[in-house]
Amino acid sequence: MFDRSRSRLPRRLRAVVDWIVTIAVAVVVVLAIEAEVAKPYRIPSASMEPTLHCAKPALGCEANHSDRVIACRICFRLESPKRGEIVVFTSPPQAAESAPAGCGEGGTYVKRLIGMPGDTIHEDSQARISIDGKLLAEPYVTAAARAADTRYANRTWHVPEGDYFMMGDNRGNSCDSRTWGPVPRHDLIGDAVLTYWPPNRISTH
Repeated sequence: MFDRSRSRLPRRLRAVVDWIVTIAVAVVVVLAIEAEVAKPYRIPSASMEPTLHCAKPALGCEANHSDRVIACRICFRLESPKRGEIVVFTSPPQAAESAPAGCGEGGTYVKRLIGMPGDTIHEDSQARISIDGKLLAEPYVTAAARAADTRYANRTWHVPEGDYFMMGDNRGNSCDSRTWGPVPRHDLIGDAVLTYWPPNRISTH
């Protein structure tokens, strides 16, 4: 029906209609992909430095431009989250509370998944993390980040079933699950699979 009606139009008008339809379909496809498959996010704070950069002059940021990452929204529908993944999630309500109970700001966070459902997590006096009594290898945490992390020495947390424990790589400058608790499964948006901006920071995770 559309092709028959379009054929009656002048050639130039048909070309315009073709472009409009093409652009409209492209927009719909992009929006559908963003809503259901993958979505971009900007790194707003220094909690994941130096793995993910935020922009100066914000406190602790190392770069002139914030990294932008793609979160795979569909990935967590196809498989369960895994320890060590960088995850985009909606923060619990407690995160919006003022310190020391929260971060003073809620919304979308980007952290590393450290604790799985049922885990017992311990942070020792040297800011090393153990899971169920076994020391966790964390090459993404720098010595400087460990040295600055003095708030949670000799603390232990238990992760309830259905929840996940998130921590920033920049341990001394991260407000995370150690402050406001674990994150329910339904609040996980997706794992950050790609840094796509700026160009010199393009990498997979």
